[in-house]
Amino acid sequence: MSDFNCDTCAFFIYDEDDECYVCDIDMDEDDYGRIMSGHYRSCPYYRNGDEYAVVRRQN
Repeated sequence: MSDFNCDTCAFFIYDEDDECYVCDIDMDEDDYGRIMSGHYRSCPYYRNGDEYAVVRRQN
């Protein structure tokens, strides 16, 4: 099973036109197919969107 943590990803943004959250990565059809088929254990595009993670680490 894939372990995608989209809620904390920097690329997971709110789309005001569609009124929902979407992944803002410009990926090709092959990558999308691999992600949807469970080929990846975790998302290769994931970037932590927690702006305060660095500050907590410095304390």
